[in-house]
Amino acid sequence: MDMLVVQGGQPLRGRVTVGGAKNAALPIMAAAIAATGTTILRGVPDLVDVITLSHVLRSLGMTVERCGDGSLQLNAVDERPCLADYELVRRMRASVCVLGPLLSRRRRACVSLPGGCNIGHRPIDLHLKGLRALGAEITIERGYVFAHADRLRGADIYLGGSFGSTVTGTCNVLSAAVLAKGTTTISGAACEPEVVDLGDFLNAMGAKITGLGTPLLQIQGVSELNSVEYTVIPDRIEAATLLIAGAITRGELEVDNLRTSQLAAVIDILRGIGATIDIQGESACVSMSSAPVPIDVTALPYPGIPTDVQAQLTALLTLAQGISVVTDKVFPDRFMHLPEMMRMGANVRREGACGIISGVTHLSGACVMASDLRASAALLLASMAAKGESVIRRIYHLDRGYDHLERKLNSVGAQIRRVTDNADNLPTSLMLSLEDQASPVVDSSDMPPPPKYLLGRSTTRQATFDSSDH
Repeated sequence: MDMLVVQGGQPLRGRVTVGGAKNAALPIMAAAIAATGTTILRGVPDLVDVITLSHVLRSLGMTVERCGDGSLQLNAVDERPCLADYELVRRMRASVCVLGPLLSRRRRACVSLPGGCNIGHRPIDLHLKGLRALGAEITIERGYVFAHADRLRGADIYLGGSFGSTVTGTCNVLSAAVLAKGTTTISGAACEPEVVDLGDFLNAMGAKITGLGTPLLQIQGVSELNSVEYTVIPDRIEAATLLIAGAITRGELEVDNLRTSQLAAVIDILRGIGATIDIQGESACVSMSSAPVPIDVTALPYPGIPTDVQAQLTALLTLAQGISVVTDKVFPDRFMHLPEMMRMGANVRREGACGIISGVTHLSGACVMASDLRASAALLLASMAAKGESVIRRIYHLDRGYDHLERKLNSVGAQIRRVTDNADNLPTSLMLSLEDQASPVVDSSDMPPPPKYLLGRSTTRQATFDSSDH
């Protein structure tokens, strides 16, 4: 397993390009199950999550190949398999998106209940509610969803939940309804651009969907979907992460291949804290020369601040001169990054669904541990702004959702090294000597000894990979 060693204090300057959207590519790949012929997808990022879903699709009789031009080719060569096994699905929540396409095309599905990042309770009850409304018979046994339907039929479905609409639930029900007999109306549908991209993809294959981008979708069922060539939209979460990277390092960074209309809330917040953002077409240049202004931020469903950007904004606000409040109304428990930021000197605490941030003048390099995908990005941003060196462990989370992010950041001035996670690769600046630990004031006689790898000795402490952390 790898870790990142980051030398902080390097302003980012130059130009960087945003890749394809992970959260759009995954449900689109799953929806290719429902098509006849070879589907060609362009702009699919090279991510662990894409590799994981590729394994799931191959187990379902699909061929999935990455071509020399970077495109992805998918084709259903065997329509008999309907089992999405636990060993694969547990690694990534988006694997559950195969449920809808399997039902619509193959009339049956057996899909393990999903895993994913540990960011709070995320049931799939709304997915199942919508599929049952279309006529599917569903049971849950031994950790699997068993579903079948001789023919799905159009229905009126409400998908609103206690924390807003469900993105993956909307994708699942949408992918099932396109081949259902009759008309389906989905109220309370997710409006996220990734859902719109899936809808555009399905329409390109011959589906009849109207209302995309609104909470009310209407789907006229068709008898067949045909394969197409399609380009996935740019990743608005990666774009937001890069814009925040330019701001937190007080650099001047031009970010290309983004859709600013999908980032209006993020751009507004960044301007509110003092960043300058110049927009030209599909590019945005961010610069910042002073400490951020404190501000209150609330993560909401689209078009609000994405919950997937909450942790990155929290990292930026740790350096604001005053008190900021970050609230997450999508995943109220998504604050596992706060204790790790405290190791870097941040003055933060959690109160319910809020993070209370009292800004500090600087962060200090430290060893930190990523708990989930976006937390790992936030810790990387904080490390780039901190004084000295930092080490970020469990970066397999980062690789799930960012296409070689450290390479992009290094190309514009960051100093980030990917190394094997063991004690020999810990920077000497982060190791404590016996003299450093001695104190004439504190009596440490009743304290346990420090770990050996902190004493500067050559050990072989190797972290253990646990895919259940995904």
